Amino acid sequence: MSEDRFDVIIVGAGPAGSTAAYILAGAGKEVLLIERGDEPGAKNMTGGRLYGHSLEKIIPGFAQEAPLERRIVKETVSFLTSDTSVSFDLQSELLGSGGKESYSVLRAEFDCWLAKKAEKAGAILVTGIRVDDLFMEEGRVKGVIAGEDIMEAGVVILADGVNSLLAQKIGMKQELKPHQAAVGAKEIIELPGEVIEDRFNLHEGEGAARLFVGDCTKGRIGGGFLYTNKKSISLGLVFTLSDLQSWEKTVPEMVEDFKHHPAVSPLIKGGRTLEYSAHLVPEAGYSMIPKLYGDGVVVVGDAAGFVINIGYMVRGMDLAIASGEAAAKAIISAHDVYTTQALSRYRKLLEESFVIRDLKQYSKFPAFLNNKRIFNEYPQLIAELMTDFFSVDGSPVPPMMKRILKPVKKVGLMKVASDVWKGVRAL
Repeated sequence: MSEDRFDVIIVGAGPAGSTAAYILAGAGKEVLLIERGDEPGAKNMTGGRLYGHSLEKIIPGFAQEAPLERRIVKETVSFLTSDTSVSFDLQSELLGSGGKESYSVLRAEFDCWLAKKAEKAGAILVTGIRVDDLFMEEGRVKGVIAGEDIMEAGVVILADGVNSLLAQKIGMKQELKPHQAAVGAKEIIELPGEVIEDRFNLHEGEGAARLFVGDCTKGRIGGGFLYTNKKSISLGLVFTLSDLQSWEKTVPEMVEDFKHHPAVSPLIKGGRTLEYSAHLVPEAGYSMIPKLYGDGVVVVGDAAGFVINIGYMVRGMDLAIASGEAAAKAIISAHDVYTTQALSRYRKLLEESFVIRDLKQYSKFPAFLNNKRIFNEYPQLIAELMTDFFSVDGSPVPPMMKRILKPVKKVGLMKVASDVWKGVRAL
């Protein structure tokens, strides 16, 4: 057995783990931060959107030093058919000011920066180490096992991602069900910064975020995303695992088809693919939150299912950072007594913050999105309706209501009314 003993061991140097390490080390705790990848961020392949409010609270002015790509000032949601795109577009400085700032990020760079902040605060960062199991004594977590080494700690924070095998091993989390997770596939496509700014109508330093619904997933549950970086574009798709099993094409083939859609190909024209990656994304929101704390252990970030997907907005990093902060504060207030009761403050802090509040607010939305009309019939309805509005061929123009009802009736008036009502209630 190793003689090393730490106050806290954190498994996973993503936003949640590194935030917890930063706060705990700053409070004088002896912290070991373990990352499986060769560097923090090497295993984090998410699309790259950070809502800055939670990190600003912890590191005021972080945007002045963090390796951020672009400040998002333009939001677009596009409904796709095979040959048509209907987009709703918002461009405003209000999106990027007054505490509402959000940024595109490349996780390999951002996660490294945040982990190094934790190191400077006093945490010990080790990389390239896989934690195989948790070290248990008398029914409580006392450390971690990596290969033949046992490293002991007063408390362990599990920040090891959506498919946390460690949390599963001790019964805090169930194995993911197909409807609870999605596969995200992403390419980083290199383009000159001035080309990006011209194509997306941006000034230097400004960025755009775009979500796609419909033909990008061939009418199945999921969607596409695009984020502008300084000199590249993050482009990808997200598919639910439950729907992926019956697909005829592979995920890379679907991404390639998406790149060639007439609404997408002009945006990436002339670009060069730098990397391709895939990862799991928690999808079920509030309903998939596992047991969050136990004797000597807490679960944070993606491992706790802290992701919100409401169709026009996807959030994960701000919740991960806030959960890391809450875990750190709960551990500090436990005064070296890391029992289940002492660590229950973690849940209370989450409930007092936006994390549980927002997850509860949108708790019904994952079930609402499990409706293929949203991804198939409604994009077609919107495309037909808007094409009719903007088409002139010299024939008599029908009354507006008749023009609206024609495509709606193809879906079914009652179905549309029911879906609208369910969507409003879910939000």
